Amino acid sequence: MASRILLLAFLALVSSHAIASDPSPLQDFCVADKTSHVFVNGLACKNPNDVRADDFFFSGLDRPGDTANKLGSNVTLVNVEKIAGLNTLGISLARIDFAPYGLNPPHIHPRATEILTVLEGSLYVGFVTSNTDNRLFAKVINKGDVFVFPQGLIHFQFNYGTKNAVAIAALSSQNPGVITVANAVFGSKPPISRDVLAKAFQVDKKTIDWLQAQFWMDNNN
Repeated sequence: MASRILLLAFLALVSSHAIASDPSPLQDFCVADKTSHVFVNGLACKNPNDVRADDFFFSGLDRPGDTANKLGSNVTLVNVEKIAGLNTLGISLARIDFAPYGLNPPHIHPRATEILTVLEGSLYVGFVTSNTDNRLFAKVINKGDVFVFPQGLIHFQFNYGTKNAVAIAALSSQNPGVITVANAVFGSKPPISRDVLAKAFQVDKKTIDWLQAQFWMDNNN
């Protein structure tokens, strides 16, 4: 009996690791059927006979994103919502444009590792490890350089230069998700109690009120 329990525990552990990322495809492709009302982990498949080349196509990454905003950056994400053929393939892509001193602020991709390469300019990039070390790995990278951000860790990219910068990022999920730390903490709906935030950040409640007002204003515009 004890050996059976150990075997079951081992199989459960192995299974949990096996399903810890996007599901692997069981056929050549599973183009997302965006009209389907079936709820699955991912998106339901379109009939293969109805699949066309355009289901694997996206146009527009040659066009710069609009960086005329407070952060001076713009992310053009090409995920399964943009290319239905990415469904079950476990990958997506993003173009990131930076104005001078533009920032892609500290954020998390809960479902993906990211690998980024600079096409133009230079970027100061980095990520922070989990508690309790909270170690920062950061570096200035230039045109042609590549940097990796492990899945689920807070990371950022900053254009410290006086010229525009452009980067391309690949992510290991058809739908990597993004949690911008400041937006989530100070702009949640409904807002997190200011008592909680004041104690967590060791600041007074007036500071929390001001921060929440800023992010609520931004998130509702």
